[in-house]
Order: sequence, then structure tokens, then C-alpha cells
Amino acid sequence: MITIEDIEAAARRIGGRVRRTPVVEVTPEAGAPEAGAPEAGAPEAGAPAGRLWFKLEFLQHTGSFKARGALNHLLAAAERGRLPDAGVVAASGGNAGLAFAHAADRLGVHAEVFVPETAPEVKVARLRALGADVVQVGVRYADAYDAATKRAEDRGALFCHAYDQPAVCAGQGTLGPELLEQTGGELDTVLVAVGGGGLMAGVATALEGRARVVAVEPENAPTLHAALAADRPVDVSVSGVAADSLGASRVGEIAFDVARRTGVASLLVPDAAIVHARRTLWDRYRVAVEHGTAAAAAALFTGTHRPAPGERVAVLLCGANTDPSDLVG
Repeated sequence: MITIEDIEAAARRIGGRVRRTPVVEVTPEAGAPEAGAPEAGAPEAGAPAGRLWFKLEFLQHTGSFKARGALNHLLAAAERGRLPDAGVVAASGGNAGLAFAHAADRLGVHAEVFVPETAPEVKVARLRALGADVVQVGVRYADAYDAATKRAEDRGALFCHAYDQPAVCAGQGTLGPELLEQTGGELDTVLVAVGGGGLMAGVATALEGRARVVAVEPENAPTLHAALAADRPVDVSVSGVAADSLGASRVGEIAFDVARRTGVASLLVPDAAIVHARRTLWDRYRVAVEHGTAAAAAALFTGTHRPAPGERVAVLLCGANTDPSDLVG
């Protein structure tokens, strides 16, 4: 469980170490794709109403929101005297590993990151550039996770979970009050992509009673959707275009508890809609994001989330560690 007090403490801890990423307002009518634009299999678009903002969190250190939680986790451990000389070990589909490698580099400790063999080369190369030792194991995040937990135990290193540790979720949650302030407090709904759920957990906690959070997941990786249906976290099969960043096979316990407590709903979008949303963000706004990030926008662009008249909506564009070559031409 995390609380607003945890998020406020995280904000104090990481203040000055992370970027206050910008928010841009766009006209709601411009948010929908051109008529006939969606690729085969994508739902028909509906034009949203009210006000619409994009939170450009992909401009964060390491290219994703995860720098917030990683820094908070390591700094909190250091405060408790629990940041060992052996350094840190993390398991990641890519973005969390980059964030923990960055945080470790900033604090002068060694980082070892386990990633699936399917992790995009652009992320693996950046991990190595940050000085982390990279170990590629298996084809799923779960394979990397199992190997990483064993290595951390063997070495006496601090284990860094990609999304299911309180300090990680609290750090991600610092995005929430920042967004609320940047939108003048005039915010009804936040659309956020969910894999393991750490970002959703933090933001939903931070905005509880102020704005509702809607989770958006790929149809091929419905971790939160399945957990809400089963009333507990359950394993799901994971595949599809967003699996490199939304590739957790089970939603985190913290995320599930927060979703149930705060009433977070889960929407599912197909791969075709995600691909189209990513292209739309580039074509209309020259914003290049990864497929997992585009899932949140896909719910809006396709009408899977249809804002009520006057509804004020923010879309978290949370990561851009992607190969942009397929966006050109």
C-alpha cells in the first residue's frame, strides 16, 4: 500500500533530480485521427469533448517516467543505510532498467540489469552506455525477473523491482500533483498505459479524490483487466507490439490494491489501434513514442474512451525509447 504521504516524501526526496516535464494543451477535435485513417482492426474514432492535454513525460531522464521511481527507491534505501556496496540488480523489459542504471550512476553504485532476449536493441545499447552490466535471459519479463532476484540474493545487492515496490510506485506518483498543478487543477480524467501498474498506482494515489484514472492496456497484455475480473492478480499471456514495455505477465499487488481502492477502470485496445495512435502522434504532433505509451492515446483516438461533454482529459505520454525509423515515410 502507498499513501499520498509517501508520494509527498518522494517529491521532496527526488526534487531537483528529475525533470518537471511539460504539459501541452491541444484542441480536442485535433486529437482524433482523420476519417478512414485507422488501420485494419482499429475501432472507429470518436471526437473527444472538453479540454485535452498531453503530459510529455517521455522527456524525463532516460526517456520515461521510470526515472522518478528508480531515484526514489535508491535514495530511500540510502537514507536507511541499505544501499549496499554490491550495488543494485534490476529486472526490466528495458525502461525500468534504464531508470535504475541512471539512478545508480547518479549515486555512484554499480548496476546489473536483466532483460528478456526480446528487449529492443535501442534499450540494450542505452543500458550499456549508462554503465550497467546487461544480462539477457529468456523471452519474457518473468524470466528476467527470476534470474535477477537470484543474482541479487547471491550478491547481496539491492533488488529493484520494475513496478511493485512502495518507493518505486511513490516515485512514479510524483507525476500526479505536477500534472494537476500544470492543468490548473481543472482535470477530470487521466489516461495511463498499464503493464505492471506502477505508474497507475502512483498517479491514482496522488489524484485520489481529485481526478479519476483510467488504465489502458493492450488486448494482448491485459494484466489489470484480468486481475479486476478475478478479484486478484493473475498471470496472463503477453504478446503484441507493446510487449517490450507493457510486458509484465501479472499486475503488481500494489497496483491492484490501489486500482480496487480508487475505482480505476481498465480499457483494452487492439494492436492495430496502438500502432495507429503512435503514427497519429507523430504525424500530427511530431511526437515519437513507443508502442506502450501510444496505448493510452489509442483509447482516446479510437473512441474506446469517449469523454463526456466538457470532460477535461490528460493523456500521459510516458516513454519514448523506441526506434523511430518506421515513423518516417
